Amino acid sequence: MPRLTRLRLATGTATAVVAAVVLAASPAAADGPTVSQPHIVARFDLATGQSPENITVEPDGSADLTFAPARQIAHVTPDGHMTIRATLPDEPNADTPNLKAATVFGIVRAQDGTLYVNYATGTDKTGIWRIAPGGGAPRQIAQLPATALPNGLALDERHGVLYAADSVQGVVWRVPQAGGTPTVWARDAALTPVPVTGAGYGANGVKVHDGAVWVSNSDRGTLLRIPVRGNGSAGPVETRATGLDHVDDFTFASPYGDTVFAALIGDSEVAEVHPDGTHTVVLTPADGLANPTSLAVHDGTLYVDSAAYFTQQSPNLLLADLSCGLGN
Repeated sequence: MPRLTRLRLATGTATAVVAAVVLAASPAAADGPTVSQPHIVARFDLATGQSPENITVEPDGSADLTFAPARQIAHVTPDGHMTIRATLPDEPNADTPNLKAATVFGIVRAQDGTLYVNYATGTDKTGIWRIAPGGGAPRQIAQLPATALPNGLALDERHGVLYAADSVQGVVWRVPQAGGTPTVWARDAALTPVPVTGAGYGANGVKVHDGAVWVSNSDRGTLLRIPVRGNGSAGPVETRATGLDHVDDFTFASPYGDTVFAALIGDSEVAEVHPDGTHTVVLTPADGLANPTSLAVHDGTLYVDSAAYFTQQSPNLLLADLSCGLGN
């Protein structure tokens, strides 16, 4: 979520939850992942719109980031060298829900190097766009309603589908990877923003993991799991964690368990969410975080990008080492 409406989060907006009981944070299990040696590898320029919103990692450990207000896709090497791979087309008549400005959000990478990104404009440019391996002009492959705010994006390459979390409509869209007509895959109150008192952002991050689609809800501070039925339809929404104030995107510690790392944008923290729903803060502003928005895990390394939407200081990409018990 870029800055204009997110400022409400920084002023102490109350966070509602969909479960009756909020699970308190607890110490990490002894065999859980250990986060150590956090260090910033790249700093970005707020003045040119370089607020990193979402991230995907290449096989060589380099990262592809979306710069939300600049409408750019940046490529950052492990040693911090940055190049711009693509820029989404300008929309002079942008009327993006919550934001008004044209904004690029989630990003995923296919095995062949193709990148897919969510673009929200409040016009017919809203939808999913594809960037060919190596860069080039982005091409729209699916058009979402102008009233949609496609935020997080996930790719299930095995079944050839993309999932986009719509923060305003409170739904999860499903789109063929090859492009085509979007369909509402999941609709539930647990995916919606909190009326009146919320910041206007419901479903935010989205990941495909172990036969299910997982979604974070920023307004409600929740982590949700939606089983994928045998016919591809959505099963009932399950609440797996609550009390994650102002949660943005998230990632799994490994492909083999349900431990999650979640970006808590309002407090500039990263939380480790345990399989039992409790959570522990593992990174803070003291480590260099400045309103983190998304994360990724690759080859024993945790990647965290900070957009600095509220702090207005030091947007960056931070890496940290992971070790021990990543199968949990």
